[in-house]
Amino acid sequence: MVAVDMGLIKRELHPETLNDLADEFRALSHPARLAILNRIAADNACICGDLSKELGLAQATVSQHLKVLKDAGLIKGSIEGTSMCYCIDREKLAELHRRMDFLFESLTPGDEIPMNDCCD
Repeated sequence: MVAVDMGLIKRELHPETLNDLADEFRALSHPARLAILNRIAADNACICGDLSKELGLAQATVSQHLKVLKDAGLIKGSIEGTSMCYCIDREKLAELHRRMDFLFESLTPGDEIPMNDCCD
């Protein structure tokens, strides 16, 4: 029997657009990252300084979550010494929104297609 690492993703089997969307969904899949995005979006400006006290998380944890969000392209930011400034990448978020709409529209049967109730 061959052991299979279920954590590995064969990215080459899927279109780049689906891989990118999966990366963005992974970035959004943690409540702390959603809280960080909500906090940054609420100010409608760049957030500079420490979010850890406000979110009740350690600074190292916030930094890790910010890195994931930045790597996914959902936020933009800079680090200068101990100072960090982040803001929402509005273009990227709007693009993600359009792609999510397209994904969910493609998964929703139209009126002309009868719903299959075999799993009820």
